[in-house]
Amino acid sequence: MSDLFKNAGTLIVRWWAEFNIQTRLMAAATLMVSLIMSALTFWAVNSIQQDARLQDTRFGQDLGLLLAANVAPLVSEKKYDEVAEFSRTFYSRTASIRYMLYADQNGAIYYGIPFSESQANSSLTLKRQIRLPESYSPQSGSLMVRQHRTPDGEVADIFVPLIQDDQYLGVMALGINPNPTVVTSSSLTRDVTIAVFIAIWVMVILGAVFNALTITKPIKELVVGVTNIASGDFKQRVDLPFGGELGELINSFNNMAERLERYDEQNIEELTSEKAKLETLVSTIVDGAMLLDTDMHVILANPTSRRLFGWEGQDILGENILFLLPDGVRTELTRPLYQATHGEAAVGEFRIHIKEPSPRTVRIVLASVFDSSREKPKGVAITVQDITREVELNEAKSQFISNVSHELRTPLFNIKSFIETLHEYGDSLSEEDRLEFLDTANRETDRLTRLVNDVLDLSRLESGKPYRFEVVDLAQPVEQTLRTYQLNAKDKGIQLLQDLESGLPPIWGNYDLLLQVFMNLVGNALKFTMEGGQVCLRAYRVPPEHGEQKQAIRVEISDTGIGIAPEDQAAVFERFFRVENRVHTLEGTGLGLSIVRNIMDKHHAQIHLVSEVGVGTTFWFDLDVYQPAQKPSVKPEASSL
Repeated sequence: MSDLFKNAGTLIVRWWAEFNIQTRLMAAATLMVSLIMSALTFWAVNSIQQDARLQDTRFGQDLGLLLAANVAPLVSEKKYDEVAEFSRTFYSRTASIRYMLYADQNGAIYYGIPFSESQANSSLTLKRQIRLPESYSPQSGSLMVRQHRTPDGEVADIFVPLIQDDQYLGVMALGINPNPTVVTSSSLTRDVTIAVFIAIWVMVILGAVFNALTITKPIKELVVGVTNIASGDFKQRVDLPFGGELGELINSFNNMAERLERYDEQNIEELTSEKAKLETLVSTIVDGAMLLDTDMHVILANPTSRRLFGWEGQDILGENILFLLPDGVRTELTRPLYQATHGEAAVGEFRIHIKEPSPRTVRIVLASVFDSSREKPKGVAITVQDITREVELNEAKSQFISNVSHELRTPLFNIKSFIETLHEYGDSLSEEDRLEFLDTANRETDRLTRLVNDVLDLSRLESGKPYRFEVVDLAQPVEQTLRTYQLNAKDKGIQLLQDLESGLPPIWGNYDLLLQVFMNLVGNALKFTMEGGQVCLRAYRVPPEHGEQKQAIRVEISDTGIGIAPEDQAAVFERFFRVENRVHTLEGTGLGLSIVRNIMDKHHAQIHLVSEVGVGTTFWFDLDVYQPAQKPSVKPEASSL
């Protein structure tokens, strides 16, 4: 509290020091005159009020004695109705009486005006008690007077004892309003005095204003104008009709302010344009971008960041970022964010896997934003990049390289082992053993060649290499496939059949790729079909689906082999997945069906399978029938990785 008074005193001293001597003298003289007038006013008002109280008291005493002399006989005879009638008549004819109360010897009020008049019944008895002053002695027969204030003004209370034949009957209390004439006179005197007081101060203020207008106002206006311009308000002008040197100073100030305003508007327009460009750039970039202040409240968040963290439709501006981030991200970034906002770590990069709103991997980069001096941190810039696809591709690449290395290592090891054995122990081996070793090395070489060719085929299919599409008669690649595998099927005791619908129309595709599909599917069917089984390649037209005009030919390759278990059917088209790894009987590269799926993608078709363990497997797909409007073309395809 002492500091508050001290500061207030300091402000008053500074304010007073700004006035000149003339203004100070005028203020001091006015203050003295005002104090004298106020003292005289208060003395006059107080004297008038004292005189009014004295007159009201005398009037009340006379009125009370007169009323008691008329009421006491009636009270002694207990004629309360006549008391009430007389009191009402007296009350209605006397405007100066505020109230009238009658109480018995014990102080219990049995009638009162205007109180009894507001009662719902006509009973004269009021269930209230009058509290007489301690100094009141009713047996003495003397009156007692006191003053008290009410919301409607001051009232004189007159307590008159009711005595008849020296017997104390009770007390009568009167409330006397002040004399209205005296009150009006007192109020008039007070109002006149206050008016004089106000008039004096108005004259002083007008004099001070005139002094300020003629002497100090131009200087103060210029000071205020310079202060506003220093704070960035270039619209400030001084409009005062002065000539001479002061007028020239005002004109020069206004010209300076006008030039600064034009310069400021030009800069604001350029800044607004740059801000719009920056906001457009931030909102359209594919990476998430956010800007935080030093309290980690979100200032800016582009649509990408809102989508990555599931904030679409939420008003996150002004919110603390720690309350918005998913749990895993918040755990990783809480400490780095505190360091970045305090400038302890300028840049930080984090790779985090988040589960909500959808599983993904993101790369988050934190960068502290400093002021122009590069000393005080102003906030944090956050960049969020969705690297889920990149991680998946890297994992797929690593897995692919690992699988290829594994598949290449096995045949190379076998070839090297048999050749080393022949080189070191060739003379001691029989002719039959040498031929068996050479045959094994030859088979491993063929296996290695098939693997390399399959890898190259898959790489070409997934690299987006353009393939020429043209009119293809399906009977040709089907017959070529059957001729290729006829001897192999005969050696294994398997029937190789074809069932082509007569009059099949040509399709639109690539002959070599389709031949590779037939070769892979028929080769797999023969591989997994035991002696005495069947492999059938059939093709037939299928009716167009409802609302479509395109016609298609369905191709099916079915066998009566070992079948594919349900848990393996979804994975057979993945790279290096081999059913023989489950049964441990046959070998292969595990790339054939992956190649088939990529070739079907080139033909805008899907490969399907139906299989049952111990019964057989059927692969099928639909190819579009050639339309005369189509022309041979080379279509580059996007990578299907």
